[in-house]
Amino acid sequence: MKFFHLSDLHIGLKLMNRDLGEDQIYILKQIVEIAKKEQPQAIVIAGDIYDKAIPSAEAVGIFDRFIAHLTESLPSAVLMMISGNHDSAPRVNCFRSILSKQNLYMVGIPPQNEEEYIEKVTLQDRYGNVNFYLLPFVRPSMVKSIVGVYENGNNLSYHDTIRGLLKRETICREERNVFVSHQFYLPIGEKVEEVDRMDSEIKTVGNIDVVSADVLEEFDYAALGHIHKPMKVGKEQFRYCGTPLACSVSESGQQKGIVMVEIGEKSAGIKTTVLPLKPRRQVRIIKGSLEEVLKKACNDYVTVILTDQTDLDVIDMQERIRIAFPYLLEIRRKVSRKENDRSEFLTEADLDPFELCCAFLKEPDGNQKEILRDIINKVQRGEGK
Repeated sequence: MKFFHLSDLHIGLKLMNRDLGEDQIYILKQIVEIAKKEQPQAIVIAGDIYDKAIPSAEAVGIFDRFIAHLTESLPSAVLMMISGNHDSAPRVNCFRSILSKQNLYMVGIPPQNEEEYIEKVTLQDRYGNVNFYLLPFVRPSMVKSIVGVYENGNNLSYHDTIRGLLKRETICREERNVFVSHQFYLPIGEKVEEVDRMDSEIKTVGNIDVVSADVLEEFDYAALGHIHKPMKVGKEQFRYCGTPLACSVSESGQQKGIVMVEIGEKSAGIKTTVLPLKPRRQVRIIKGSLEEVLKKACNDYVTVILTDQTDLDVIDMQERIRIAFPYLLEIRRKVSRKENDRSEFLTEADLDPFELCCAFLKEPDGNQKEILRDIINKVQRGEGK
């Protein structure tokens, strides 16, 4: 059996106020063309279909046309997708039972009571069943009535929550099983700070959302979403496919693609192939003096970092750069600053919201930092609305 692993479409995303609608249409058409050529039996989208919980009409239209083109090109294929932390779970879950009869499984809400289990879609090939377990993004509070809480009444950790949900399932080890999930899985033995996270990802206070990858061991393949950089979670068959299109400047230079998964008989293992995607415009960082930068004029999305140590005519500089780069994202100046006898290079654009707030508050203490990080996380998730 052959299937495509995609995730984190983030339809409706703006890159520093640049509308990426046309770029997303371009890359989604490319996915359809590749699917038409490869003819997978299934396509999996592991969360974050949209960039916002309440997507714009334009974003919904883009997604609708994408699904329509996929079903036209692959009339017998099964499409499976889950909600991510950016999606509205009830919206993704809408018409779930009706759509499933059309080979379109959109699972937005995890099990809500003792009678419900993780959505399982079973497909067949000449070697027997391939079971897809579709678990949308989960917070411990969402499923505490099923998995319980700690003795002190606190919600379980993210790790114990996912482990608890999986323990409820009867997974047949003789059959081939695929887990589709949108969480932050950490490879066994690695530290959180060693994972290269992108600026476009939402991070939690103290990385409380971490789930150890050992919970994936029961599966033949884990199609993961949430991390925007393509990466393996300890093993070849546990993978984040990454975003199909760069969502931030920190993703510049990354080769984006579709993970094509081929599953043979149970004992044969898994074969994965990355099918590269070529964006309409690259996201690039161009660094150097003003004159060096201007020699690299292009039509990509560009962050310019100027290293000139002398003063520049600001108006003239901006005009010249904008002419050279019509899709300019930002201009940064690399400024030297000494602190604790160490020379560092910082700009405001390099700081995330948490760091900017800490700088404004002038060295807040540990408790204040925890409160601040929690507030920022809630604002980014839209919980403060």
